[in-house]
Order: sequence, then structure tokens, then C-alpha cells
Amino acid sequence: MRCLVVDDDPVCRKVLAAALKPYGEISEATTGREAVEQVRQALLDDRHFDLITLDIMMPDMDGQAALVSIRSLEAVKGLPSGHGAKVLMTTALNDGKNVLAAFREQCSGYLIKPIELEKLYLELGKLGLIKL
Repeated sequence: MRCLVVDDDPVCRKVLAAALKPYGEISEATTGREAVEQVRQALLDDRHFDLITLDIMMPDMDGQAALVSIRSLEAVKGLPSGHGAKVLMTTALNDGKNVLAAFREQCSGYLIKPIELEKLYLELGKLGLIKL
């Protein structure tokens, strides 16, 4: 499984990367723009990400805007809706507005920080990315 962990907080990024490392190859990004560029390059190389964990509150480009851009890149590449990367939003924002906005833009799941690893693994199992 190819994973992209996107978070401007180095501790959150490292914890998620360490939790996902046993399941595959991990890349990291600190901003939404950096994440979008890594996704663009991965699609050009025909090595798309299977999973993206995406923080919402980041400088430069927030996670909601990055998700829109990522789904747009996948559409341009010809990936049908639902066949791109599984995107888990990882955020401290637990309000209906952000949750609905993320699912409207086709996120695959929504985890509230601090991330409980058991919940992360349950979501990955539900998405068929790991066996529980």
C-alpha cells in the first residue's frame, strides 16, 4: 500500500507514518500544496497513492481545498469516482460543516485528533486496505 501522510504538525505526521509503515510505503507532506504536487507526480508516474491521510487545518492550502484538487487530478487522469486514493481526513474539527464538506468532496473517512490507532486501523479495514 502506498500512503501519503499530510499534516503540518510534525508529531502527528510521524505518529501516523509510524502506524502505517508496517502496511507499506510512506510519503509525507507538510502542506496541502505539497500533497497535491506529490499526488500529481504519482499519477504521472502511474504509481498512485492507495491511502492519503489529510489534515484540514494547514497553512498554504487547507485539507478541504487539497481534497478538491486531488479528486480533480484523479478525474483528469481518467480514474472513475471511487477508484482513486482512499482519503481519511485527520483533524481536530468535529463540526458538521467540515464533516459534510469532506464527504461531499469524496473523502473516505473522517478521524478526529488525537487519532486513536485502533480507530485508524478499523477504518483501514473497512476500506479494504488492511486485514483486521
